[in-house]
Amino acid sequence: MTIIAPSILSADFTILGQEINAVENGGADWIHIDVMDGQFVPNITYGPIIVKASKKATNLPLDVHLMIKTPELIIPDFIKAGADFISVHAEACTHLHRTIQMIKNANVKAGVALNPATPTEAVEWIMDEIDFILVMSVNPGFGGQKFIKSSIKKIEKLAAMKEKKNPDLIIQVDGGVNEKTVQDIFNAGATSFVAGSYIFNAPDYKKQISLLKELAK
Repeated sequence: MTIIAPSILSADFTILGQEINAVENGGADWIHIDVMDGQFVPNITYGPIIVKASKKATNLPLDVHLMIKTPELIIPDFIKAGADFISVHAEACTHLHRTIQMIKNANVKAGVALNPATPTEAVEWIMDEIDFILVMSVNPGFGGQKFIKSSIKKIEKLAAMKEKKNPDLIIQVDGGVNEKTVQDIFNAGATSFVAGSYIFNAPDYKKQISLLKELAK
């Protein structure tokens, strides 16, 4: 099943609840929430309070992407706020297995994110313990970047590993997802697509979401 997860990083925060309602009504499957700390990535975004507010605005699963150092220190706050999915970066966790278990022990779906330069081997040993992998197809920290073409080979490699280790694993892709890239991403093995500016910068959210779903099948 194709999963479209609009990233609220590109939404209008003066009317965030309305924006979330609009993409939900437009056919979105998850709401993607990018959390940045100004250390692991240059930008600073928001914290658990936005997750809590988003929870009040929608019944869709909240997919929280932690682009932060030492995520284990604040994961309990995001769980309490209502996160349904939490991904942490392999590059940011000293004890990745322990961090994943912290998430799963709270009955929240756990994922590992990989930066463009991080090899698939970084997640191979934990693939059977997680629910999804997030492939960053741009460098994290900024919206609206161009898709990194070498991400396709990484997705293909992860898809092959998935078949051996965890067939139910979701491969998610974040960065440069649009009508020109989504079909190749899907054909490589991904089923979950994060799109921010492509959706929120368009006049018709439903049209954008529908087009992604039409192309990714």
